[in-house]
Amino acid sequence: MTRERDSAEDWGEIDNGSETVPVGFCVQKMTEQLRLYLIFWSLGILVFAAEYLFPARRLHYRSVFFKDVVALATYNVCFALVVPFTDRIPIPNYVPAALLNISTPYKLLLFFIVEDFGLYWVHRFMHTQQLWRTHKWHHYPNYMYWLAGIRTSIPHIILFNFTFVAAKPLLADVPGWIFQLVAIEHIARNNWMHMNVSWKSTWLEYLIVTPRYHHIHHSDDPIHYRSNLGSLLTVWDRMFGTYFDPSKVNRRLTFGIGEKISPVRLVLGV
Repeated sequence: MTRERDSAEDWGEIDNGSETVPVGFCVQKMTEQLRLYLIFWSLGILVFAAEYLFPARRLHYRSVFFKDVVALATYNVCFALVVPFTDRIPIPNYVPAALLNISTPYKLLLFFIVEDFGLYWVHRFMHTQQLWRTHKWHHYPNYMYWLAGIRTSIPHIILFNFTFVAAKPLLADVPGWIFQLVAIEHIARNNWMHMNVSWKSTWLEYLIVTPRYHHIHHSDDPIHYRSNLGSLLTVWDRMFGTYFDPSKVNRRLTFGIGEKISPVRLVLGV
């Protein structure tokens, strides 16, 4: 194994005009991003296989895959531009000292609960008249499968990433690989909830969001509007009155928002 090096003396430096950045730091970040892309597409291949074996609805992938890859590329560019700024939002250290001393698994569990609570409310606010434009792109496709769920406007990225930043103090002093684990979980979760599968999983839905649970949220049926807003846990929908029982869906789901909007406006969320 090679020795980890994080000093400018070992790696050299890059002067970006305002501050000096160690080359090793840049290489590390590029390696992390490459690893995440490999994980993203590896998980995607597994999801494709599940969708092929257990499809909930017929979908002509060839007719939609290219535009979803373009949407993915657009998202990646927007994410890369926005997140360096949202990650710098100052969050006061609100974590009690007793919680700072708990073990890493408990910190991680608490982080996911707090982040998910924040995601529920941000998502709920995005379905109000004032913020709906920021969320339209996500609901725009009139089909549903794992890659369709990648669409997120710039304001959407800002709002959702804020929940991560707000919960991040709970991960104080955890090993660096924990943040890679969180990123992988976020990728897997997004793929999972949007995948086009016909699994019935009532017992699982008592705890976590499943594909059929989240597909109701994407339904274009007015009776399903603002339902099943949870991202990871279903408890928030049950507690705050936005739960719709998947077993009570009595017709085939269809998707989309029923209007044509400029791609630029969708991406900008305006």
